[in-house]
Amino acid sequence: MKRRRLLALVGTGTVGALAGCGGGSDATGESIEDHPAAADYREQPRLGDLGGHVVLAFEDPSCERCAAFHENTVPRIRSNLVDSGAGAYVVRTYPVVFPWGEPATQALEATYARDADAFWSLFEHYFATRSQFDVDNVLDRTASFLNAETSLDGDAVAADAREEAYDDAVQADIAAAEDAGLGETTPVVLLFRDGDFVTKVNGSVGYEVIAEALGEAD
Repeated sequence: MKRRRLLALVGTGTVGALAGCGGGSDATGESIEDHPAAADYREQPRLGDLGGHVVLAFEDPSCERCAAFHENTVPRIRSNLVDSGAGAYVVRTYPVVFPWGEPATQALEATYARDADAFWSLFEHYFATRSQFDVDNVLDRTASFLNAETSLDGDAVAADAREEAYDDAVQADIAAAEDAGLGETTPVVLLFRDGDFVTKVNGSVGYEVIAEALGEAD
C-alpha cells in the first residue's frame, strides 16, 4: 500500500489496526495455506470462488461495527471482487462483543451445516435487527426468522444451538483467531492477494482500503 494513501486513510479513521499490531502471524507474503487465521478456510462460509484474492473477516453477529461493515463495505466486496470473479469473501464467526452473540454463533453454525444460503440470510438478519436481541430471546427469534424466511426448520436449528451441537465449528473459529493473535475486537479483516497475506485491519474498514491492499480498483 502506498504510504501517502495509507496515511490519509489512517487520518480519517478508516484503518483500525495494521498488520503487526496485534501479535500472532502477520508476515507479509505468508501463504493463506499456512496462516493460522485461515486454518480450514475452505470449509468456512464464503461468497465467491477461491483461487484469487481472499477477504477473510472475523465477525460477531452482535457487533455494531460488524453491522456497519456489512452495510457499507460488504456490498462493494460482492460487486467488485465476488461478482467479477476476482476474489472471495470468507467469514469466521467470533463472539466477543455482547453475550447474545454466543448463542447466535451456535445458531449460525447449525444453520450453515444445513444450508449456506440460509446462513447468509440469518447473518444479515442479526446485523439488521441487532437491537432486538438479548441472550434470553435470541434463539426464539432466530427460530421464528428461519421458519418464516427460509426452508429450514428453525426450531430444530434453535434446539441444536441450545445443545451446542456444532460447538466444534464455533471453537475452530475462536482457535483460529487466538492462534493468529487477533485480540478480542471485531471485525478483524485479513487480506490475501492471490493467496498471499498482505495486511490485517480492524474495525468497519472501508472498501478503498481493501481495494488498495489487493491492487484492485475501488
